[in-house]
Amino acid sequence: MARLDYPRTAIITGADQGIGQATALALARAGFDVAFTWHDNAQGAADTKSAIEALGQRAAFAWLDTTDLPTCAPIIEGLAEELGSLGVFVNNVGVGLTCSVLEMEYLQWQRILDTNLNGAFLCLQAAARLLVAGGAGGRIVVVTSIHAHQPRYGFAAYCASKFGLDGLTKTLAVELSEHGITVNAVAPGEIATHLPATETRHPHEIPRPGIPLGHAGAAEEIAEVITFLASPAASYVTGASWEVDGGMAQMGAQGSSHLGNNDWRRATRRGTSLDH
Repeated sequence: MARLDYPRTAIITGADQGIGQATALALARAGFDVAFTWHDNAQGAADTKSAIEALGQRAAFAWLDTTDLPTCAPIIEGLAEELGSLGVFVNNVGVGLTCSVLEMEYLQWQRILDTNLNGAFLCLQAAARLLVAGGAGGRIVVVTSIHAHQPRYGFAAYCASKFGLDGLTKTLAVELSEHGITVNAVAPGEIATHLPATETRHPHEIPRPGIPLGHAGAAEEIAEVITFLASPAASYVTGASWEVDGGMAQMGAQGSSHLGNNDWRRATRRGTSLDH
């Protein structure tokens, strides 16, 4: 296994809940000091910080709205300064919108593209510059979506942003390779990050017949793949997009031949989150 020459410091965007929170804790368990951004859940951000510190690692956080584009880079730079270095950057922020192209307003489109792609570009650019300046290599992991590979009815803005983010990831992988920095994407499928409070079952216990493994994923399952890509074990992996979807992506042909009605034309996605 390759040595870990880059600092054991990581920044994650959007770690007040869901995949980001699970990733922050997974990286802390792997021995990283972790800084993160948050947006929606102040208590969740406080919980993430406390959990990182309970694992014996340093933690810092800052509020970030990635649609406020001029603030993106300074916040990433400030968190790196608090940590004292940067070894790993995880771009996790993402929101969804269920609306057909014919019905979508431009401001809706712009919000999704700014949140998922334009703000992400500025955060990734800032992190890449910090890693290059550090001179010790590093890791970048970008959380995209299975819909960075496959479109879905009613997901125009979401798919456009995630397809774009996937292309940006691959380009960064080529451009940063000479600096010893790997850049990879993780493309989650249906991840049960927004189950109602009344739902006490583990995601694996909730049947999802259209997914080959038969259930949605848990945030921790995405976090483990991200942590692997941030580790020395993934030293020869770059420019890849890892589908972590329980086999969902393999159902395209089967789905098209087995759908018995036009319900799929409804711009809805029951029982799932559009976080990624």
